[in-house]
Amino acid sequence: MISVEEARARVLALAPAPEPEQVALAEALGRALLAPAVARLTQPPFDASAMDGYALRSADLPGPLPVIGTAAAGQPYAGETHPGSAIRIFTGAPVPGGYDRVVMQELVVREGDHITVAEPGHGRNIRAKGNDFAQGSEFLPRRPLRPADLALIAAMNVPQVTVARRPRVAVLAGGDELVPPGSEPAPGQIISSNDLAIAALAREAGADPVILPLARDTEQSLRDRFAQAQGCDLIVTIGGASVGDHDLIGKVAADLGMERAFYKLAMRPGKPLMAGRIGLAAMLGLPGNPVSAVVCAKLFMQPLIRAMQGLPAGPEPLQATLARDLPPEGDRQHYLRARLAPGETLPRIEPFGDQDSARLWLLAEADALLIRPAHDPARRAGERMGYLPL
Repeated sequence: MISVEEARARVLALAPAPEPEQVALAEALGRALLAPAVARLTQPPFDASAMDGYALRSADLPGPLPVIGTAAAGQPYAGETHPGSAIRIFTGAPVPGGYDRVVMQELVVREGDHITVAEPGHGRNIRAKGNDFAQGSEFLPRRPLRPADLALIAAMNVPQVTVARRPRVAVLAGGDELVPPGSEPAPGQIISSNDLAIAALAREAGADPVILPLARDTEQSLRDRFAQAQGCDLIVTIGGASVGDHDLIGKVAADLGMERAFYKLAMRPGKPLMAGRIGLAAMLGLPGNPVSAVVCAKLFMQPLIRAMQGLPAGPEPLQATLARDLPPEGDRQHYLRARLAPGETLPRIEPFGDQDSARLWLLAEADALLIRPAHDPARRAGERMGYLPL
């Protein structure tokens, strides 16, 4: 068995270089930029008023000053701005040359066409030209694009962006005991849930997943499913066969030319984890236990999908304080389902007493995976521990 760290490195080594494609900005949410968005203009393109009020020269205060015109957003004042004058101005309007301050309207006394300012307040209330960004500024975040990013890129006047193509991920669950949700299970059968969860985790990481039809426990059925996965960047199998974890899948994959990177690793849940390459596609063979499959997908599949898009693999552990004592850990790195609660400086984390890897209900109730390294000594409540959020 190899360590989690070594297994992670071998999995990430399976990632090919990301492939670029251009998409409309409106379709870019959650995508990974491969080339910077370059501003085609300066923002603001002029000195702009930050509020409703009056534009004037500081040297002319306190007045009285004649109001010689009006400026509004999209309707600039085009007249002369001689000393000893002011204009009515609204938020977002260009501040005419010569004026160096906008006094908010609440501080101004107006009588007819003249204003007086007893106390102008603090600040110039002018957004300087280019104080957001300048023409030629580059934006290239190392994370999936967020709504605020789209707003920024749109303000840069960039209608299309170059992003990484979404990795195509084939999700294959197999076993004669499995039937799709909505079916009426026969004696000895169970509902297939892992494939839905793994596909959702793939989509969450930025992939375009497809759930293949359930494979039966025959070599021909598995060969048919692998054929259906042709053209995918990553093939994720779940579970083994009736004679043992991955025995049939491993055999069929080997017959199809799989280059195996490793098979087992020192972690729980999820000791049986297969990784390698089959043809042009990377391949991960997840364990069949529901919790084991999800934990391995979080630790290995999602980082691989992110790496395929040129993004940092993540996730990086966070810190919390332990809510109760724990006994010494065994010889495998352990990821315990846990619940988070607010703490004074760090959140408090309490692992569930039951860590049965078949109980999906507990997984759905968990906020985090508490990380315990192999051979971790006994821990006391209040100690700092690493965890991964769920």
